Amino acid sequence: MRRYGSSLLLALMGAAVLRISLFSELYLRYVQAPLRPYLVVSGVVLVLLGAVMAAVRRFAPDDQEEDVHEEDVHEEDVHDEGGHEEGGHHHHGPRVAWLLTLPALALLLFPPPALGSYSAGREAAQRAAQGVGTFPALASGDPVELTLAEFNSRAIYDSGRSLQGRTVRMTGFVTHGEDGTWYVTRLYVTCCAADATAGKVEVRGDDAPPVDTWVTVTGTWHPKGRLGSDAAWPAVLDVRSVERVKQPADPYEQR
Repeated sequence: MRRYGSSLLLALMGAAVLRISLFSELYLRYVQAPLRPYLVVSGVVLVLLGAVMAAVRRFAPDDQEEDVHEEDVHEEDVHDEGGHEEGGHHHHGPRVAWLLTLPALALLLFPPPALGSYSAGREAAQRAAQGVGTFPALASGDPVELTLAEFNSRAIYDSGRSLQGRTVRMTGFVTHGEDGTWYVTRLYVTCCAADATAGKVEVRGDDAPPVDTWVTVTGTWHPKGRLGSDAAWPAVLDVRSVERVKQPADPYEQR
């Protein structure tokens, strides 16, 4: 089994990448959709490399394998402080290396969930606008579908007050604040989950669902604070309805 250890590790890593990118949409928990082709190619290359390495070792002459093993044993003896050969010492390296299979198996069998309320709670920065301006008119008809980023931008920076008198609908997960305050929240990413930042909208007029519950909220903008100031953040929604929904395949908004 030691003979094919590195080949198996490459194949496992490739299978894990293909499992989340080619055979499902789980990759959207970690990276943006345009990166899918690169993940698929990477997974295929890893699997092929593992197969090629296994084939080479399968047909490699046994005397070459023995020579390599003897060289490894000699190197370990040289680094032995006591200068004595210890039984079983030569196998510690390969045995430890097998631990590298654990992350691959975890990704293959138990993909980590998308970032949620814990990550959103760590995003403490509140950036005020450097200035306000006008936005394009909203689509006709109510309710109008908006992302959290679009709603926050218009609520905080739009001097034309395009949200005034309009009913909007947004989807996100629930986070809780102090004194019973709760928010519909979404994480924004540029490339992948590693650069995620949080955006949220305070919801008023209904009881808070459990943390991390995905909801679609419908309501109207509640103006607060001076445009472009910290006092205007986060935007507020007077809610008319709260509907629990499943987490979308792509849980992030693109920043």
